[in-house]
Amino acid sequence: MSDVLDIAGLREQRSPNHDARPAGQPVDILLLHYTGMPSARAALDRLVDPAARVSAHYLIEEDGTLWRLVPEDRRAWHAGVSRWAGATDINARSIGIELVNPGREFGYRPFPETQMAALERLATGILGRHPIPAHRVLGHSDVAPLRKEDPGELFEWRRLAARGLGVWPRQRREPPGWSLAEFQAALARFGYGIPQSGALDDETLATIVAFQRHFRPALIDGEPDAECASILAALLAEIG
Repeated sequence: MSDVLDIAGLREQRSPNHDARPAGQPVDILLLHYTGMPSARAALDRLVDPAARVSAHYLIEEDGTLWRLVPEDRRAWHAGVSRWAGATDINARSIGIELVNPGREFGYRPFPETQMAALERLATGILGRHPIPAHRVLGHSDVAPLRKEDPGELFEWRRLAARGLGVWPRQRREPPGWSLAEFQAALARFGYGIPQSGALDDETLATIVAFQRHFRPALIDGEPDAECASILAALLAEIG
C-alpha cells in the first residue's frame, strides 16, 4: 500500500506510537473514538507524545481539518484492552479515527456537520482500501464497554449507516422473547465480548449500555428489554 494518500487538505503530524501489524493480518475493523480532551491541540499533542504511548491513524477536528498521525499499514495504539468477535488485539486489525470532542469530562456536545462530512469522506476511502464490512465500523465503547463511552450517544451512527459506513436496523422485528442468556448469546453473535452467564452482571450491564449508545441512543438504561431485542434481531438478520 502506498504511504501517500490522495486526500484533499490532509495534514501530517507523525506519531511515534505505533508498531508493525502481524504478518498477514487484514484490516477488518474501523474504530471510531472521541478525544475527550479540552481542545484539538491538547488531543493532537497527546497523540504524538512518545510518553503517552497512545495514537490513532487519523484525527478530525470539529471544522473538518484532517490529520494523519500513523500510516494505515502500521498498528496504531488506540483501542487498548478490547474485544470483538473473539479477537483481542483490536489494534492489529483496525484503523483508528479520533474525532475532536471534549467528551463527558469537558462538555460533551454534538459532532458538527463539517466534522461528520470529513469523516464520511475519509471512512469511504478506508473501506475502499481494506476488507472492512459495514457491520465492523464500531465505536470504542463497543469493543471496550467496561472502560469507554466514546464516541457516545450524540454520534450519528444512523447517518453513517445510510452511506454504507456502518449498519442500522432498517426494520424492527417482532421481539423474539429472549431470556437474558439468549440475549447475551445474541450480542455475542453480533460481536460483543460479553459473558454468557445468564446474569445481569457488571460486564453484561456495561455491554448492553454500549449497544444502546450505538443503536438506541434515546434510552440508555442497561435493560435488555423488548425494544433492544427487536433491534438486535434485525441487525443479526441484516449481517447474516
